[in-house]
Amino acid sequence: MRTLEALRSALSEGGPDALLEYLNNGVPHRYTAVYRFDGDLLRNVLLRDKLDQIRPDFLLAVPFKHSFCQFVLRDQVFRTEDSRQDRRLDGNPYQGVVISYHSVPLMLQDEGTMWGTLSHFDMHSVPLSDEEFALLQGAAGLLGPHLRQLDR
Repeated sequence: MRTLEALRSALSEGGPDALLEYLNNGVPHRYTAVYRFDGDLLRNVLLRDKLDQIRPDFLLAVPFKHSFCQFVLRDQVFRTEDSRQDRRLDGNPYQGVVISYHSVPLMLQDEGTMWGTLSHFDMHSVPLSDEEFALLQGAAGLLGPHLRQLDR
């Protein structure tokens, strides 16, 4: 059973990278990522890829107005197992490119403002259980105090 305590342990032993690795190892999604809001862009600051490949350029920075993260900002969470079938994404240029996307906000604890997002995503349709989504939400809370160090 995957737990918040195991996440806490991964974070204390190996930092945010270890937390992402723990999260990614427990889901079928290829990617688990942290994105930071930066004006009109979202910038990738941490990425865990199950295939351990070099981060593709199109994941480095995403225009906010085209990102699925805009819906996390608006609704506080966003989940879709198949963006091709999700009418909320009609007209979005990433609809049908990023197929599966499950994301939660990352909040700066001292300010209470949204700093970015923590997401599982894939280019294939991949389900995410409610338990794993709750673990993703818990991980976002644990990452809060570490966000400033990711602002490099």
